[in-house]
Amino acid sequence: MKIASWNVNSLNVRLEHVLQWLDTAKPDILALQETKMTDDNFPLKAIESAGYQVVFSGQKTYNGVAIIAKEEPTDMITDIPGLDDPQRRILAATVDDVRIIDLYVVNGSAPGTEKFTYKLNWLDKVTAFIEQQMNEYDDVVVLGDFNIAPDDRDVHDPEKWHEKILCTTEERNALNGILDLGLQDSFRLLHDEGGLFSWWDYRMNGFARDLGLRIDLVLCTDEMSEALTAAYIDIEPRKWERPSDHTPVIAEFDW
Repeated sequence: MKIASWNVNSLNVRLEHVLQWLDTAKPDILALQETKMTDDNFPLKAIESAGYQVVFSGQKTYNGVAIIAKEEPTDMITDIPGLDDPQRRILAATVDDVRIIDLYVVNGSAPGTEKFTYKLNWLDKVTAFIEQQMNEYDDVVVLGDFNIAPDDRDVHDPEKWHEKILCTTEERNALNGILDLGLQDSFRLLHDEGGLFSWWDYRMNGFARDLGLRIDLVLCTDEMSEALTAAYIDIEPRKWERPSDHTPVIAEFDW
């Protein structure tokens, strides 16, 4: 089973990229973030014509999540207990007996701001939801754009980013709180080295200079981690014309 995550930064702009990647990479499941479109505008027919089924939760201009899969996603959840939030950032569904939780985590702006406090509160509520889902489902994958670099190996310049947004102790503690529920960072199970990134800023020629962060993650339960056969970052779509600032991250399981 090949499971992937990709923040496409507007599906309206990058639908052809997604269709091309589905055709070549052939994932069983692809979770998208930042689709940036309302549900009535979602390109359902194009996805179905590519041989996939899809569930989605969107809004105009911002946010938006979707789960594309070869098998029909069922038992969809878009709103979680204790979190009154109109922003479409969470989508959970079951695909082939695996519970998929797709997250577009709040950016947080800067430490000490209201948006940063909102991010930590959002993560706290989402952690409780993930715990509840793990109690209900045996096989769980939590993936998406976490807007958190797990540790300094995931940052091109740790000194420059020290205690800056995406790299603060508070954010990393919140991510560790999710991992402590019994989840593993699939990429880190197979790669100990640093300098491998999933996001590069459009500014300052970030991709060409490899000024990146690894903030897109595929987390899996301990049991699923035993079946993990590959975990990697596909940087090719970041080279395409008008690319997203993120690129797909993938985990493969003998499942």
